[in-house]
Formats: sequence, C-alpha cells, structure tokens
Amino acid sequence: MFLASKLLVFLTEPLAWVAALVLAALLLLGKTHIGTLQAGKRRWGLRMLWLALFVLLIQGWEPLPDALLRQLEDPYGNTPTAQDVQAFEGVVVLGGALEPSYVWEGRSQVALNFAAERMVVPLALLRQNPKLQLLFTGGEGDLLGQGLSEAARARIFYASLGLPPERLLVEDRSRTTHENAVLSARLAGVDPAKPWLLVTSAWHMRRALATFQKAGWNVTPYAVDFATGSRTPWTEYSLVRGSRKWALLLHELLGLLAYRLSGQA
Repeated sequence: MFLASKLLVFLTEPLAWVAALVLAALLLLGKTHIGTLQAGKRRWGLRMLWLALFVLLIQGWEPLPDALLRQLEDPYGNTPTAQDVQAFEGVVVLGGALEPSYVWEGRSQVALNFAAERMVVPLALLRQNPKLQLLFTGGEGDLLGQGLSEAARARIFYASLGLPPERLLVEDRSRTTHENAVLSARLAGVDPAKPWLLVTSAWHMRRALATFQKAGWNVTPYAVDFATGSRTPWTEYSLVRGSRKWALLLHELLGLLAYRLSGQA
C-alpha cells in the first residue's frame, strides 16, 4: 500500500497533469509535417496545449476546491470541550506535520510544515488535563528516506517545548494511516479500547477515523488544520494555494477509495 501510494502520487498532482499534457502536445507538434494525417496531429497538439492552459488556470480559483474540501471537513467542525477532554486516556497525533529529515539536518531548530496544528494543538489539551498522554505515530514517510524518522523528530519537537518524556509515547515504524492505527495499538502501555482523542487534519479525518475504528480503537475525532472556512469569497485566486488544495482533495479521495476497496477503513 505504501509503495502504491507513492507511485500513484502523479494522479493527485494537477500540476503534473499540466506537464503531461504539454509534453504530449509537444510530441505531436514535433512530428507534424505536410499531409492530412499530420494536420490532424497538429490539431490535437494544439488542443492539448489549450487544455493544459485551462487546467493550469482553473486550479487557482479557490472556491471550487474549497467547496469539495468542505464536504470532508464540515462533519468534524465541532471539537470536544475542555470538560469533555477530562474523560480521555490520551491523544493520538498522526504524523504529517514535520518537514522531511533532510530539512532538519544541520539546523538547530525544529521545522514544521503547513499542518503544524497537528503538533501544537495537542499541547493545549495536555495542559487542560495533566493525566492525558500523547501518542505520536509516524515513521519514515519518504520513499527513500534514511534520516531521522518522523517519530524521532517529534521527540525533539516536544522536548524543546518542555513536554515531560513520561507523557509521550511514540510509534516509529508506520508509513500509512492504516499502519498508524495497527502499530500504535501494539505499543506497550496502550489500550485502544479506552477512549482516545484522534488528532489529524480535518480533510484527512474521515479516512483516519474509519481506519482507527476498523483497527479496534475507541477514538473521538479532534480535527485541526482546516483548509477551508464556512465560505470562500468568489474573488479568491492563487495558483499556489489552489494547486495545493486540489492535491489535498485528490490525494484524500483516492486514499478513501483505496482504503474502502482494501477493507482497511
């Protein structure tokens, strides 16, 4: 599943679609000579170039991916109150919020990415309830990664903020959401039947919650890192933000489909 997810990443990158369309168009146009058949190739080449331009430009219009992402995020907009948190055994934090290990090398500071809320929000929960434990789950997510595992980087991050080591549990071998759930349940001192809060990005929560419940966890969703609000102004346009949102959406929809077909969620 891990290798397949890396190989299929092309399907979730709209900018890669643009590159593929441009490449196909150039191949057709580069072989154009005189003749009816070659004229047809030229027409198809020009059509692909226009399609590539359309795909590039449309992905910057944010209201469209936001409307679709909202379908994933809205069910998890309400989080447990401070009083509710008292009833939980701990907080399970899914990896994905730390920059790759090569970014950490040679630096004296921790490096978080756009999903930093996954790492930060649980600290406030732990302050509300001194009995809560924090379970971080995440191994090496890069295909050829050989540096610090994400769990090792998480230890450094939490130590830098003064979290007592006895309140931190780490699972450092998982590379997928399914492995997060299965391998975390095997950690010494962890009882998945007790109530736990599950912290991950809102757009990822549907798949994560279903996967953890399938693996026997008694989890309650605590979504963070929302990519959308209740509405998006029609004038919002950014190729950078838009392409990232499309990639998140397509990655998650493909993941949901794969997990349901394989029985992992």
